[in-house]
This record gives sequence, structure tokens and C-alpha cells, in this order.
Amino acid sequence: MKSATRKKNNSTWVCTIFILIGILVNALFAYLSFRFNLPLFLDTIGTFAVAIAGGYFPGVLTAVMTNTVCSIFNQDAIYFGTVNAAIALVAAEFVSKNNVKTKKNVALLTLYAALISGILGSIIQWRLFFAPQNSFVGDTVEVLASYTGLPAYPIFVIFNIIVNIPDKGIALVLALIAIRFMPAGILEKIKSSIWRQRTLSVSERQTMREWSKGNRHSVRIKMTLIIFGMSFVLVLIVFWIGMKIYTDNMIEQRTLIAENAANFAAEVMPADSIDEFIKKGEEAEGYLETKELLYKIRGNELAVSYLSVVKMSEAGMTYVFDLDYMENGSYMEGYEPGSFSLFPEYLAERKESLLNGEKIDPIMLKDSGGLLVSLYSPVYNDKGLCVSYVIAEARVEYVTSGVRNYVVRIVLMMSGFFFLTLLYGFFVTGANLVYPITSIVLAVEKFISAGGEQKKMDEALKLIRSLDIRTDDEVEKLYFAISDMAANQNEQMRSLRRYTEATSKMQDGLIITMADLVENRDSDTGAHIQKMAAYVKIIVEGLKKKGYYAEKITPQFISDIVRSAPLHDIGKINIPDNVLNKPGKLTPEEYEIMKTHTTAGEKIMAKAISTVEGENYLKEARNMATYHHERWDGKGYPEGLHGEVIPLSARITAVADVFDALTSPRVYKPAFPIEEALAMIEEGSGTQFDPKCVEVFMDALPEVKVILRKYNEGV
Repeated sequence: MKSATRKKNNSTWVCTIFILIGILVNALFAYLSFRFNLPLFLDTIGTFAVAIAGGYFPGVLTAVMTNTVCSIFNQDAIYFGTVNAAIALVAAEFVSKNNVKTKKNVALLTLYAALISGILGSIIQWRLFFAPQNSFVGDTVEVLASYTGLPAYPIFVIFNIIVNIPDKGIALVLALIAIRFMPAGILEKIKSSIWRQRTLSVSERQTMREWSKGNRHSVRIKMTLIIFGMSFVLVLIVFWIGMKIYTDNMIEQRTLIAENAANFAAEVMPADSIDEFIKKGEEAEGYLETKELLYKIRGNELAVSYLSVVKMSEAGMTYVFDLDYMENGSYMEGYEPGSFSLFPEYLAERKESLLNGEKIDPIMLKDSGGLLVSLYSPVYNDKGLCVSYVIAEARVEYVTSGVRNYVVRIVLMMSGFFFLTLLYGFFVTGANLVYPITSIVLAVEKFISAGGEQKKMDEALKLIRSLDIRTDDEVEKLYFAISDMAANQNEQMRSLRRYTEATSKMQDGLIITMADLVENRDSDTGAHIQKMAAYVKIIVEGLKKKGYYAEKITPQFISDIVRSAPLHDIGKINIPDNVLNKPGKLTPEEYEIMKTHTTAGEKIMAKAISTVEGENYLKEARNMATYHHERWDGKGYPEGLHGEVIPLSARITAVADVFDALTSPRVYKPAFPIEEALAMIEEGSGTQFDPKCVEVFMDALPEVKVILRKYNEGV
């Protein structure tokens, strides 16, 4: 197979090395900026260079991997991968449509990159860190905010854009300089590394896009959607699992805190004084000291929002202690000692256990403030009897801000890789499927549309072979199978054409031989068949040029009537010599005999057609032999047809036949001068002849005179 002999393509390795160099350059400048706290980063030099030289995917890959590497020394760099990926994408798109050798376009690309980096970078920094990362930028923003009285955030966004203009401008210029001094061969390999075939020009890709618009479901769109869907689902699964683990851990942590607080409070609670506390409240000995201790226990655990001590009875709960608390920013006073409350619904199924002094499992509650973990720890007296319960509740809402920050960080970390995965799917689908298959289809369509024309078929085959598909998979095998099939078909068509041409020459030879039989009997029609064929060709090509009878005049029709012209007088073979070669004027009876050569010609050609079925040129030969003496005004013979009812081939033959008869000597007359013959032809326009045929014949007088001079000496 041809693919086995192809030279190994090392463009991919060249592009890979170029990407690694780009990542290394970016990381080096990013480290220097981070190490010395510089306001300029210059961490997009490699990104610009790779995106401009290699295109979308290599540029985005360089950007995302740069931030991944930079996270080794700056853990926050990973969150900005999407920003640099967007810069790479914009750079590749801009270069594909504009020339970056002009100062104007360099400035435009710099501005686009600065806007992307400035706006997106500001949003990420402010959302994650609530302040600029760079201390110089932060101090400057703080000074400007205090001086102008404006909010710090919009000042930060504007200042960040301004700072990014020189940063991205310098990076872009350095990247362009590096590309300028790269060897042309290396640069070409980098550009061609994305292709799995001959590099397509911009116009060829535009043609493919136009052609693809007619496809209801593009392969690229299908594959991209599949990859997008799988990646998105995977991200959701990972995100959901991470959130589930995070939330479960937070709930477990808050449960443990609430349990520790409840258990500790139960241990220090004076169990023998519970009834006295309920009866006397703050006047009871040790009540205030115990309450103060409960406040300290709750204060030591910030997650615990509610702490109380209750005594259970069949009727409900009697409060011993109920600490004041904050709810939705409002100060709420607790129940007084001795206050009574019915069992809430969520304790209904646990009532028996509580009355028996048993320890129950943590209870998850949900209210307007969020999620609550409620713990019940029994308080036992010296006799081992449960005299009350300490209730400690911890709000899980305290982790909400942490969860949100966690979500934002996860999204930012994964968005760069998600974007890279999506673009990789788009890139691989295009390079390995869409472009190769579309190239093959368009080339095959051109081969098919050649319509058997050898030159066009050769050009189409050359185009197929020039595609150089090298996907190393089924597409490549399909390409070589189609290429071999097209080459075989082309050679078969070439052989068939040679055979057809040989057959056609043989047929033309037979036609000339048959015509010569008639001409040899006619003593004064020298070179008549050659001149007739030449005049017929002049007229029919003139009609085609002016667009007359366009639906009728096809290349096949032209070939048929030019080949058939010599047979227009084939019927004269049946005319007796004394009539055919009579030197004087024919009598009416003889003229009637002479007129029969049209019907005789029809019979001869009809018999030939029945013998050689399907030969169109013989059908036109029959029309020409039968009707070349019909007149436009209907006064001709043999059937008296008129106008366009007369076959077009016969109308063309009529003009050519009469002109040759007028300009050629006969046994019964000398040749007319050409001016007089032309005048007679013009006079017959619209009566004897089709006006359009006369018009194009008169327009081609220079060609007509060449034919006359060739065959009529002295004219």
C-alpha cells in the first residue's frame, strides 16, 4: 500500500517541542514575576508564539499547561488557566484572519488580550481573594480609591486592564520576534502538524465550510457534542462527589462538635439540683454559675448556635436552661426556667427513648436559617437515673461561604482543562475526520462531475492523489481505496476512449466511403461533402455562441450533425445517371425523380438505424437526408414542413447545401460569384431558410471564405 512507503512525518514532534519551549518560557517569566513581585507577568510570550505559529489547540494547550506548571511555585496560578486559554484562542482566531506584521493589527491584538486578561483576571482575583494578588497593584488601587472616593473594584478592573496592555504588548512583540527568526522549514512543520493530510489553504477550508452548510448533521458537531456531553457529565459527577464528600465531612464535623459540647455540658451539670433549678430559677443556689459555664462551653465552639437543658415528661419538655442566641442577625432570648413546651413532631418517634433516659442518634433539622445538627446528651444523677437532657445544635450554614469558595475554585481549576478537552475533541475530529473526509468527497465529486472528459478526470485524479491523507486509521485506508479506484476508472475510461475514437474513425470512414459512392456518380459535386461538413460546423457553432436553440445544441448534437453532413445526399444513389448528371435543365418529370433522393435517403438511413441501434448521429443523418430541401415558409419537399417544425439539423444543412451549390460549378451552370451567392442566401432568409441560421452564417464570412479558398481555386 502507498502509505507504507510514505516518509515518516516528524511535524508532530517539532510542534510538541515548540509547545514545551513555550511552556518553559512562560513559566520562567511567571516565576521571576512572582519571585520579585513585579507588576508585569510576561507569562504569555510562549502562548502567543505557539498560538500564532501552530493554531488554536497548540496555543490553548500551552496556556493551560503553563498555569498548571506555575501552580508548583504559585498555587493560585491554576485558577487563571481559562484566562490564558481565552488569550490563546483569540490570538489564533485573529491571526487566521489578519496579518500581524502591521503595527495596527499588533496593537489591536494587544488590546484584545489586555481586555480579556484584565477583565477576567480581575473577576477571579476579587472573587477568590477579595483583593489584587500583586501588592503593587493592590497598593495603587487603594491609593486611587481613597483619592477619588470611588469603589475599589471598578478601579481595580480598569487599572488591571491598563497594566495588562504593556504586559501583553511586550509579550506579543517578543513572540513575533521569535517567530520571525525561526527557520522557514521549522515554522512550516509547526503549521502543518495539525493536519493529517496536505495542508489546506484558507480558500479550500472556506469551500469546505460552504459545502458543509448543506449537511443537516455535521460529523464535527456530533463528535464535539459527544465529547462535550461526556466531559460535562464527568465534571458534574466529580463535582457532585466532591461536594457530597465535603458536605458529609462538614456535617460529621459539626455533629462531633455539637456532641462534644452536649456531653461536656452534661458532665458538668449538677444533676441533683435540676428540680430546684426548675422551681427557683436564678434564685437557686449554683444556677447562675452553671448558666455562665454553659455560655463558656457554647462560646468555645463557634459552630454551636443553641444550647439548652430540658427535663422530659410524658406531657412534654420543661426548660431548665435555655441560653440566649442570635438568629438571622437578631438577638433572641431563651426560655425562662420552668417554661413548658410540647414535644416537637420530629421527637414524636423518639419520645419513648427520651422518657427512658436513653441516648438517641443526632437529628438533622432544616429551618429558614439552614441545616441544623441537633444532639441530645442525657444527664444522670448519682443513682444512674436520667434527670434531664442537654440539647446542643450546630448550624451547618457556617460552612456555606466555604462551600461557595470551594465551588468557585473547583470550577476555575477544571474550566481550563474542560475547555482544553473540548477543543481537543474539536481539533481531533476536524483533523482526523472532517477535513480528510470532506476533502475526499469534494475531490470525488469533481472526478464524477468530469463527465467522462479525460482532461478534467486527469485533473480530478491529480487532486485526489495530492490530498496525502495520513490519519493512520480507517479513513486513510478509505482514501487509498478511493484513490486506487479512481485511478483504475480513469485508465479504463482512457482505454474506452481510445477504443471509442478508433470505432468513431472507422464509422466516419464508412460515412465518407458511402458519401464518396454518391459523389463519384455526381460528376460536378467536387469536394461537396467536405465543404458541407465545414459549413455545417460553422453554422451550428455560431448558433451555440449566440445562445440560439440552447436546449437543442449540445456538444453531442454538434458532433452528430458534423459527422452526418456527408450523408445528406445519400439518397442520390438511387437516382439514374441520365437524371443525376444531365447537363441541361431537368424536365418536370426528371425533377420529380430527382426529388425522390430525400425519401430514398430516409429509407437508407432508417435501415441503418435499425441495424445500429442507439447511434444518435444516424438519427440526425436521417433528418438531414430527408428534410434538407424543406423551406422555412413550408413550400419545400418532401413533406412541406415549415418553421421550427423542420428538424434543426436539416435547417442548418439547407443553408450550407444551397450556398455550396451556388458557389460551385455544375454541368448545367457555372459558379456564382460569392457576393451574388451571399445575396441569394440573405434574400432567402425567412422564406427558404431559418433566419437565425442565415444570420450566424453571414457573421462567419471570414471563415466561409477560408473554406472556399481551400476547396475552390480562383474564388
